[in-house]
Amino acid sequence: MGSPTDEIARAEFRRFFERHHGELARLAAMLLGDSDAADDLAADALAAAWHRWDRVRRADQPLAYVRRIVVNMCNSRIRSLVRERSRLTALGAAEQEQRDDPDVPAIVDVRAALQRLPHRKRACVVLRLAFDLSEQETARVLGVSVGTVKSQTSRGVTELLRMLREVPQPTEEALSGAARPVIRPGRGRRARA
Repeated sequence: MGSPTDEIARAEFRRFFERHHGELARLAAMLLGDSDAADDLAADALAAAWHRWDRVRRADQPLAYVRRIVVNMCNSRIRSLVRERSRLTALGAAEQEQRDDPDVPAIVDVRAALQRLPHRKRACVVLRLAFDLSEQETARVLGVSVGTVKSQTSRGVTELLRMLREVPQPTEEALSGAARPVIRPGRGRRARA
């Protein structure tokens, strides 16, 4: 049986987990573009937070601290996926995936455009617009300056709008299902922020 201090820490962490797990999973989903992997990643981030809970709970902004863990884990996951995809392509084993999601085309277009943004711009846009964080909160989570958040968000939104304007409008033939294009998020070229 643990000490009273251990029990207090466990109770604090349990409340933190219950309160923030959903939000952290949504953040990961928007950064990764994969809701299944995002839930696992959020759980992993919270497990990492538990291992350093004394440090996390003493932080000025414990949620910002854990958001940063999520962002870092997403960065690692994306880098790992890019390396894996490059290896598969080099071996000639990469196959196109069929997308079976019943998503509304507009949502698919936005997701695809988000995945084409460089990571820092995507993180700024997601944290500012989808999670409604202030510029200061976003800067803390990403470990960058407020000016960087402002510029990356502005540029990211501009790029998103440009990409969404470039999405081909469906023709009569496409609407009938004869030649409907398949949109695959995350298939855009990789760019640097």
